[in-house]
Parts: sequence; C-alpha cells; structure tokens
Amino acid sequence: MTQFRWGMVGGGKGSQIGGTHRLAAHLDRHFALTAGALDIDPERGRSFGMELGMEPDRAYGDWREMLAAEIDRPDRLDLVTIATPNNSHYEVARAFLDAGFAVFCEKPMTLNVDEAADLIALSRVRRTLCAVNYSYSGYPMIRQARAMVADGAIGKVRVVMAEFAHGGHADADPSPGTVWRYDPKIAGDSAVLTDAGSHALFLATFILGDRLDAVSAVFDRCVPGRELEDDALLALRFSGGAVGRLWTSSVAIGQIHGLTIRVFGETGGLSWSQEQPNQLYFSPIGEATRILERGTAYLAPEALKASRIGGGHAEGFVEAVANLYRDAADILAGGPEAEAARHRLPTVEDGFDGVAAVSAAVDSASAGSIWSQVRRATG
Repeated sequence: MTQFRWGMVGGGKGSQIGGTHRLAAHLDRHFALTAGALDIDPERGRSFGMELGMEPDRAYGDWREMLAAEIDRPDRLDLVTIATPNNSHYEVARAFLDAGFAVFCEKPMTLNVDEAADLIALSRVRRTLCAVNYSYSGYPMIRQARAMVADGAIGKVRVVMAEFAHGGHADADPSPGTVWRYDPKIAGDSAVLTDAGSHALFLATFILGDRLDAVSAVFDRCVPGRELEDDALLALRFSGGAVGRLWTSSVAIGQIHGLTIRVFGETGGLSWSQEQPNQLYFSPIGEATRILERGTAYLAPEALKASRIGGGHAEGFVEAVANLYRDAADILAGGPEAEAARHRLPTVEDGFDGVAAVSAAVDSASAGSIWSQVRRATG
C-alpha cells in the first residue's frame, strides 16, 4: 500500500472541519499528515502542527512559507487540503496547483465562476488532481441511490426534492465561527446556500448523473443585521428534463442538521436522510416501500465498497469523507481503481458547477426570482 505525504492549510485547533479531515484521511492509512499551516496565527499554527506530530521544520506559520519550503523538497507533499474560510480558497488552491501539488479543497472552491474556470484550466495544464469536499457524496447509501438511478430502478427522473435546513444560526450569534459566514468580504455573495444548500444541490446532480441547467431563487434574511441570506428557496431545472426544489436555512429551530434528498422517477422513488444514513427508502410504483440497509449483500458494488463496518452499526460523516480520501488515493496511485474513483470523487469541474449554481441563484434572487441559466465551464 502506498502512503502519501499529506499537508493541510487551515483546519487548526477549534476548526469545525479540520478534525474531520484528519480523522478521515488517516482512516485507511493512505495519507500521513506531514506538513501544515494550520492557523491564521503563525505561532498557534506551528504549535498545533507539532502537537499533531509534524516535524518542527514542517509546521509552518502560513501557507506561503509552507509552499516555498515544500516545493523543492525531495520528499515534498503529495496532496494538500485547503480548509480555510471561503475567500482564501482560490488563492491558496491556485498557488499549490501551479506548483504541481494535488489539491483537496473545501467548498466553495472559489467565490466566482471566473476563478473556478481558471482552476479547471490550471489543473488540466498541470495534469494535477483538484478535488472538492462535497463530503456527503461519500455516504454508501448515496452511492447506492446513484447506482439505482443509473440502472433505471426508478425510471426516468421527474422530480428532486432536496433540503439542508438547520437551526444553528437562528439568533445573532456573535462568535467568529458564525459571523464570517454572513460577511460578504469572507463568505462571498451567499451565506446559507453556499454553506449548506450547495451540498444538497451537489447530491442532486451526483445521484441523477445530470447537471443543473437553471434556477429561480428567493433569498431571505430572517435575523436582523445580516448582509447575506439565512434562508433560501430554489426551483431547479436539470439538463435531462427533471425539475426540483431546494430549501436551505440556518434558522430552522429544532432541526439539528436537516440534510435530506428525495428523487421521484416514472416507476419509483428514493429517499435518504443524513441523520439516518444507513437506510435508503425505495418505493417501486404500486408496491410497498422497501428499506435498503447499508452493508447488506444486495447493494451495488460501489455502495458495498463505501461501507466499512457491518450493517446495523452506526457509520457516518467521518467515514463518508474518508471514502473521498480513499478515492483521491486511488487516483494518485494510478492503479486499477483510479478510473472508477474519478467518477466518484467530486472534481474541479464539480467545484465549478457548484460556484456557477450559487452565482445563478444570487442573480435570480436579486432580480425578483427570474429564471437564471447556470453557466457552463468551457473546454
């Protein structure tokens, strides 16, 4: 087994997502945390890096120092994860990609479509992996749903209903971890749609194997003083003819996480909830609903590969992200699993589509909810 040298930018102590990345990347022992610039405070970042086992000369104060030192090392990093606030993703990803490092970036990949298009072009020129952490696509039963749609188990898809609504920001929480998400200088043009709803949008396109064509959006600011939306409702049109609806909110008190997706075809329906991730509900037309269980032998090969422990046991978010890291390892290794992994791992092109969808929704909401076309990457 090849073990790759792995580095992180961001994701320091107290980070919402940093610990998940570290647990996930280490789960299959494909990656060893070797270097990092983990915090906006240089000394805090260095200290935490060494606490995690980095050699002192590879626990860096900032990402520029990290890039300059790593670029010419004979034992340079194989993959760099970017887990910083939104407004720095593009600059950091571009710099490491341009130096030939593979990149695994938190979403949104960039704040606008021009930056996203630039990363597509650069990754192609450098022939280097650039992946995006649409983490929920790593769940086994999401991959099962995708396989069933591809196999025609529910016929041609007609309607998709997606939801990612939580109540975590229902009051004017002054903590830095909340405030930046509604600050356009850091978060970009959208808050809750970028932060949460984009995950549900990606699951829709991932399961359908289709692209979003157009959106009509309504944005609301329920908490006084916020510059960006904390509740959004979108109507969706997909290229293959399906239509959809998305509700995303951060003020839905009583909902802890609230990520669900339902897909309705000509001959059946599928339903999945992230808080009960072991079950996929399958409803063939004219028949009783069936509950498909994670880890059981009747599932599709890609769902079984993504399942790590026996059925009936809790398996969740860390394992889902670990599946994305395992896909990245398969691609970096270039072995027989690489091609299949490329079809599972969210790519730089998927990152572009996510940015383009949010941009179209922002345009729609600001123009009275008119239909807005989603821009396509060229080339």
